[in-house]
Amino acid sequence: MWLYLAVLVGLYHLLRWYRERQVVSHLRDKYVFITGCDSGFGNQLARQLDLRGLRVLAGCLTEQGAEQLRAKTSDRLETVILDVTQTESIKAAAQWVKERVGDRGLWGLVNNAGVSVPTAPNEWLTKGDFMKMLDVNLLGLIEVTLSLLPLVRKARGRLVNVASVMGRLSLFGGGYCVSKYGVEAFSDSLRRELSFFGVKVAMIEPGFFKTGITDKENMIQNFQAMWKKAPPEVQEIYGEEFLASYIKLTGNTEKQCSSNLSLVTDCMEHALTACYPRTRYSAGWDAKLFYLPLSYLPTALVDTMVHLNSPRPAKAI
Repeated sequence: MWLYLAVLVGLYHLLRWYRERQVVSHLRDKYVFITGCDSGFGNQLARQLDLRGLRVLAGCLTEQGAEQLRAKTSDRLETVILDVTQTESIKAAAQWVKERVGDRGLWGLVNNAGVSVPTAPNEWLTKGDFMKMLDVNLLGLIEVTLSLLPLVRKARGRLVNVASVMGRLSLFGGGYCVSKYGVEAFSDSLRRELSFFGVKVAMIEPGFFKTGITDKENMIQNFQAMWKKAPPEVQEIYGEEFLASYIKLTGNTEKQCSSNLSLVTDCMEHALTACYPRTRYSAGWDAKLFYLPLSYLPTALVDTMVHLNSPRPAKAI
């Protein structure tokens, strides 16, 4: 019996391996629009797809970022300034994309733009702090998607949304985990709706990588700014030692970040170019071997693990 089971498992993985290596034809004729291309995953993916021969349309927040990207790529790649928090900017970018793709439609949309601050214990933050995060990571992603969806549907193309392992497991306060859980939910509903039109939706769930999102100095400045504006009673409850421990924990997290961004961009490329893309891609060994398994453990067990490894407030009972 065990032999038959082993054979079945082996055949399953062999079939999966074969299917995942089937590549879409005529890639050089296909347009892909990527948000957040100034740096990080978006920048590397734009260069990677350009080398592959696809026609890349790159959304950048700044002209400087756009110029630097164009200097490293072929003449096929084109850039547009895009602020995903501004409706007029999104409308203008969507019209710009429509003019370029024409009747062929848009083969791929990669929603990559994102921020990681303001982040802090929830009690330190205001509604406005949460909205700053949600405007970029979730609401901006939704508006960009809805604006370009008719073009993607015309091409029977691909939607690739960058979520996070923190969309599976909420380990810290602030809007980041909230926004990534939202990306997961939006992507799930969208995938089921668009299956009727031949459009495939994939989620990328990276672990921790060395990008602007995880920049140590940026995170430390954020914690200090959130601490200074927290109400006096909140500062008294948590104490200065909590802030110091929180900052130290951030430094330790940065040391664990991978610098190999291709672990993420290879997943994005596969989602765009494979005949049979996956629904979810866990990118990075920390995501595969730690955070994803952790998300399946009983809640009480995860809560205990987080509690034992978190800084302790001054007035904790």
